[in-house]
Amino acid sequence: MTRKLLLILGLFICFSACSLAPKYTRPKAPIPDKWPQGDVYKEAGVHPGTSTAVKLRWDKFFIDKNLQEIIKIALGNNRDLRLAALNVEKARALYGVQRAELFPAVNAGGSRSKQRVPADLSGTGKSITETEYSIDLGITSWEIDFFGRIRSLKKKALEEYFATDQARRSARISLISEVARAYLTIAADRENLKLSRSTLKTQQDIYNLIRRQYKIGVANELDLSRAQTQLETARGDVAYYMRLVAQDKNALNLLAGSQVPENLLPADLKNITPPKDISPGLSSKVLLRRPDIMAAEHRLKAAYAYIGAARAAFFPRISLTTSLGTASDELSGLFSHGSKAWQFVSQVDMPVFDSRIWAAYRVSKAQREIALTQYEKTIQTAFKEVADALAVKVTVNQQLSAQQSLTNAVEETYELSNKRYTKGIDSYLGVLDAQRSLYAARQGLITLSLAKLVNQVRLYAVLGGGE
Repeated sequence: MTRKLLLILGLFICFSACSLAPKYTRPKAPIPDKWPQGDVYKEAGVHPGTSTAVKLRWDKFFIDKNLQEIIKIALGNNRDLRLAALNVEKARALYGVQRAELFPAVNAGGSRSKQRVPADLSGTGKSITETEYSIDLGITSWEIDFFGRIRSLKKKALEEYFATDQARRSARISLISEVARAYLTIAADRENLKLSRSTLKTQQDIYNLIRRQYKIGVANELDLSRAQTQLETARGDVAYYMRLVAQDKNALNLLAGSQVPENLLPADLKNITPPKDISPGLSSKVLLRRPDIMAAEHRLKAAYAYIGAARAAFFPRISLTTSLGTASDELSGLFSHGSKAWQFVSQVDMPVFDSRIWAAYRVSKAQREIALTQYEKTIQTAFKEVADALAVKVTVNQQLSAQQSLTNAVEETYELSNKRYTKGIDSYLGVLDAQRSLYAARQGLITLSLAKLVNQVRLYAVLGGGE
């Protein structure tokens, strides 16, 4: 019987490397090798002194100290990130369950019993106490994985675990970038709130002046009405930005998973230390290190392994059950004896034509094509995201320069219009138009400043930074 056990174990070792899964080869990335070219992108390439995103930790990219503290709070308390980590633990446990199928399950049991034998029934002529022990050791239903079905399922579970872990990394990067975006948005809206309050004060002063002039007959009713319109508009803008700031705080608190201390919140964009300048690198192959792309590739590998398990279903499944029993009797310490015996029971399930097996095989092949398409789409989407961010990186600087010049020009126009009105040369309509233009120009400057900073954060995230 020992020879039979050794033979079975030998066969198991010989076939342990057998797998029916197709060989995996990384598909060619369906994107250009280099980033987009042209006038829009010519200044977005590699420059001296810039770092690539994948080699830059988040706390080296975000230099602002308050933002760093808020990100740390979010990494420790955000519920979405916590769920992602729990999903990793779940996937790891499922892989452990599938891996355990490769090994036999050993069961053991024992018993002890005593029986008193009267003197007239005892061979010694004396009453004795008989003690019996029994021990059973067995392997229950151990499938010998000749054709790699279990190993393919184990490989599939392992790749799914890797994919889940990459999804956790992707969630982490997304969280960091969203916290930074929310932080910058608060700064911009607070700056807009300051601007609207300053405008409200100016409009209140102008309205009071025109009202006094109207009472003495210097200003007409139309100028008074126009001044009041501007005053009420400014009052409405103040309320609007107060609401936005409150909502921005709520959004940031949700991302952080707890109440963010007020002293960590920015006053405006001017007092924020901007993130570090980064480069996309020379080759678009840097995208293959993005967590979402790596997760898609692991899912593709899992689909390959699933094909191996589906193919193995066409072949016999061999399971083995073994048991070892021992027993001993002791009669008043006069004699004892024991016995041992191995028992082997093997079962072979030979598949005949089963439409379910063929259907499962077709499903596995379709799943591979789905995973391949999703992998390629993820790469293409990542390329577009980076290309868009690079386009914004160059053009937003040009817009900012133009907007700053526009704002300076409108400020001069407003000052001249105000002087001409106070001297009675022009009507209040000129002042009104200049004031509207100045307010809009300053708002545009804030909007573009925010867009530049948010795009820096986005470029860092879409290039795979954030660890």
